[in-house]
Amino acid sequence: MKKLVFSCIALAAMTFTYGQTLDELKAEQGLKNDSIAAIQDRADALQGQIDAFPGWKKGAFGTIGANVSGFNNWYSQGTPNNSAGNIGITLNSFANLDREKFFWRNSGNINLQWVKLDNKDDTTDSDSFNGTTDVFNIMSLYGYKLSDKFAISALGEYRTSIINNFNDPGYLDVGVGATWTPITDLVVVIHPLNYNFVFAENDAAYESSFGAKIVVDYTKQLGAVNFKTNFSTFQSYKSGDLSNWTWINSFGYTLWKGIGLGFEFGLRDNRQEGLANALLTDANASFDNLDNKIQSYWLFGLNYAF
Repeated sequence: MKKLVFSCIALAAMTFTYGQTLDELKAEQGLKNDSIAAIQDRADALQGQIDAFPGWKKGAFGTIGANVSGFNNWYSQGTPNNSAGNIGITLNSFANLDREKFFWRNSGNINLQWVKLDNKDDTTDSDSFNGTTDVFNIMSLYGYKLSDKFAISALGEYRTSIINNFNDPGYLDVGVGATWTPITDLVVVIHPLNYNFVFAENDAAYESSFGAKIVVDYTKQLGAVNFKTNFSTFQSYKSGDLSNWTWINSFGYTLWKGIGLGFEFGLRDNRQEGLANALLTDANASFDNLDNKIQSYWLFGLNYAF
């Protein structure tokens, strides 16, 4: 009986001691979590001060999308023996310098895609990847500050394709005007004095002209999210047929060690490119009878943030 009583007392004491120790450990864990949160808050505050400090700010993020497939004797489709694939790459980068009296903002966008559809039953069919989406755009903007929000500015922007038909066509905008920066990540450029140089072998469709240049760019990084939207338009003073606009939107979400998901889509309206394309099949095509359509592309795939 004494042994039983002693065993019960010992067990109760061990249970009390264990419960007491667990409570102490949880309390200590709470204190450490509070300390970690406080340290993180101080680190975030310091990072905010660093980000707000005038100087070079650089960044880049991109998306890679790829898929390949092969079919043998798959009779339910029109080409039962084929190999197919799609590869797409996008890259968005920026390098911005901000000083008390001036700023210098530089950005670039590349979007390249290749598609392959090889019909193994057709010996004349191509078995190579062919370029489809082909976008290359760089921009440099310099501004002398009149205030925190407004600046006198000069801009140079170059757009072309690089897989096929490099610089045919190519567009170079050079102009001066004003830039408005209402918030940190938003830039609005209005240049009423701008010349749009057009480089192309087809003189029947392309022509350079004076006009107004407007650019709206918003680039933002919020934790694991990268976002960029850029709208660029040239409005010719000579003719609306020589005007054009391009709107590109890029989104990246980082899941693990810089790797995540990315999505990009773009829209463009360019009557000169529409006419050049129509002249390939109709020698009588002109701006007057042109059925011009909005151009578009999109890409979804893996994303890597630098």
